[in-house]
Amino acid sequence: MNIICVISARGGSTGLPNKNIKLLCGKPLIYWSIKQAKKVSELNGIFVSTDSQLIAKSSISAGASVPFLRSKNISRKFTPKFQVWKDALIKIEKFLKKKIDIFVDLDCTNPLRSSEDIKKSIQKLLKNYRSCDGVVSVSLSRKNPYFNMMEKDKNGFFVLSKKLKKWPAARQLAPQVYDQVASIYCFKREFILNKKNIYDGQILGHEMSGLKSFDIDSQLDFEIIEFLFKKYKFNKQ
Repeated sequence: MNIICVISARGGSTGLPNKNIKLLCGKPLIYWSIKQAKKVSELNGIFVSTDSQLIAKSSISAGASVPFLRSKNISRKFTPKFQVWKDALIKIEKFLKKKIDIFVDLDCTNPLRSSEDIKKSIQKLLKNYRSCDGVVSVSLSRKNPYFNMMEKDKNGFFVLSKKLKKWPAARQLAPQVYDQVASIYCFKREFILNKKNIYDGQILGHEMSGLKSFDIDSQLDFEIIEFLFKKYKFNKQ
């Protein structure tokens, strides 16, 4: 199996400028994802897809390959992840001159995962290879649409997002729901090439703790993750 890791990191972040290379515990944010990937023996290569020369330079220094710069037309704020993945897959195969079997994407804005989380995601896909298209990171949701998540009806009144015949007396009695954690995405090659949405196929989850479910979109997010990173010594893993 030819398994590669791609870390997608555009330069034009609006919520927190230059967040992908903002220093976290003395190292650029993207460094930590590359460091984790380097500990995963199943990976045959670690690549960064970016439109930024600064991010490319930082990624190469950390030990990743950057064989191309991503074009600006797929580096916009609302560019779908699938489009970025497909572009990277095609270009990396052309660079390597061989076919990739499994494509692993790490979101560098969530450095709280461990290399073991990456390994387990890959192993779950390999174990279920015939019936499964991919594995994504998930965690138990802090809110539950059957119990305490609401939306407005056509008259503007609040109602539960999902209804049961009998409203559960406690959140623990409601059906379990999960958050998709922006951290690890592990897919078959054909799935990325032929689909347009993560849930267009048969997708399994790698469950992570709530501690690892934070990602960075703002300065506050960065400060929270920096606090957790230091408190739980993620930089020592």
